[in-house]
Amino acid sequence: MTDAQAIPTKRYLSIGEVSKLLGVKPHVLRYWEQEFPQLSGIRRRGNRRYYQQREVLLLQQIHCLLHDQGFTINGARQRLQAEDAREDQTQADLLRRQLIAELEGLLQKIR
Repeated sequence: MTDAQAIPTKRYLSIGEVSKLLGVKPHVLRYWEQEFPQLSGIRRRGNRRYYQQREVLLLQQIHCLLHDQGFTINGARQRLQAEDAREDQTQADLLRRQLIAELEGLLQKIR
């Protein structure tokens, strides 16, 4: 299963749809919501859970870490947190470079 190709293009997917997509029971998805702070399924009508595309991609990544790569829940959580930290650092570096470029441009205008 490739990430974006297997996910239907609907805005929200029910927990049952995601369950079938990943091949896990709905109670597993509810458990993962408790264990992974990055997950935040939306609850609507009748307290039913719905997931957006980005959450389904994250669930696929969690499934891969746990079932294909053999990570424990704790190990998968740490891996995802490390990836989030790297992404945050990358974004901070990009913003820093943009700010430096803007300041250098202003300095050139002043001179």
